[in-house]
Amino acid sequence: MPEKVVVIGAGLAGSEAAWQIAERGIPVRLFEMRPETATGAHQTADFAELVCSNSLGSQLPDRASGILLAELRRLGSLLADCAQATAVPAGGALAVDRQAFSRLVTERLTSHALVEVLRAEVREVPLGIVVVASGPLTSPALSEALAHLAGSAHLYFYDAISPIVEADSLDRSIVFRASRYARGQAEDGDYLNAPMTREEYLAFVAALRSAERIPLREFEAEIRAGVRAGPDRFFEGCLPLEILAERGEMALAFGPLRPVGLNDPRTGRRSHAVVQLRQDNLAASLYNLVGFQTNLTYPEQARVFRLIPGLEKARFVRFGQMHRNTFLNSPALLAPTLQWRGREDLLFAGQITGVEGYMGNIATGLLAGVNAARMARAQTPVRLPATTMLGALCEYVSHAEPARFQPMKANLGILPPLGDRPPRGRRERAQAHADRARTDLDAAWLAAGEELRIAT
Repeated sequence: MPEKVVVIGAGLAGSEAAWQIAERGIPVRLFEMRPETATGAHQTADFAELVCSNSLGSQLPDRASGILLAELRRLGSLLADCAQATAVPAGGALAVDRQAFSRLVTERLTSHALVEVLRAEVREVPLGIVVVASGPLTSPALSEALAHLAGSAHLYFYDAISPIVEADSLDRSIVFRASRYARGQAEDGDYLNAPMTREEYLAFVAALRSAERIPLREFEAEIRAGVRAGPDRFFEGCLPLEILAERGEMALAFGPLRPVGLNDPRTGRRSHAVVQLRQDNLAASLYNLVGFQTNLTYPEQARVFRLIPGLEKARFVRFGQMHRNTFLNSPALLAPTLQWRGREDLLFAGQITGVEGYMGNIATGLLAGVNAARMARAQTPVRLPATTMLGALCEYVSHAEPARFQPMKANLGILPPLGDRPPRGRRERAQAHADRARTDLDAAWLAAGEELRIAT
């Protein structure tokens, strides 16, 4: 039997990588430092814990994350299966009961005969075939080892997570159920919505701007100044709510509180702004505030967020928080196969590579795991075409301009042009991208001798 492959980190990417390796008959040593060593953001010792939102993104076939999800399903993703098994209503998105999801992933991996789980912190990069999927909260010791290996410091950005409230603490005479533009699985909609008049919205914005925050002065100064250069960077897609509010009185109404596609049943008209709440568990007893990442102190979160109509008596089971995320300057370090340039048996996956979004983390874990297994069998690693969403993400993190490198989510903009005569309509072009991605994925995967899960 081949020597064991080491996987560092049992988050989304590491869990998927370990599964792919083991499923190909290669034994795995999966290291996870929790619960012996805490991260400051995780709350359990379970694998693949979702720290931020419980939504993995759109599952519509002509959306970027939907294309990536379809690819994961065709390639036999464990985490895509677990997400489907623990899904909760979320309109066109794939959202999960976060606890049930993590527990199911943990059960599947710990029961696999070829997976050995070690609850210990890895402080140095070991020899042999290794997949580093230590995530955005990589321990200081391992971060230092990776920085030494790279010959340069890591890059950093700050991330934030949204608060969660108990469903029965919401005023249902105000809060209404609906999905934007009536999209959703449930007949009456998948989201709870708290409508705001102009006066209520302006009062909320004013309170948000003046509320006390946990000090992160250097970080906030960079955001206000629009600074993107230097060793400390921020990710625009996950800014704190209060920072967005400072950008203009109407910034939130055109952002996470946009009211389009949602009519208040009390008036039959669109409100000035709407706060959406997404189901967070299968029992529908918990809801998270969509887009409400924040750095306010906990008492201020309770005070300010209870100004939202319908949330005056909200009970918070988790407040929002911010934490620093670590990622590599991957274009200078990684190949499109996710191998470290200069050491082919060392691979990276997940958010530490600069891939953003749950789906992207899972997908890079899948490819890194497959390629680690292939190296254990003395086979050539797979490089997916850039016309596939996973291939495009790997192409981006390995070929972007190093001096301007920023984390990237799956999006249609990173895919190559469709040709001389692309469809005119936006949705038609998106579907053409999806069709091409599927065709090219199948061809590349089968050419490498890998198996497809056709019936998806």
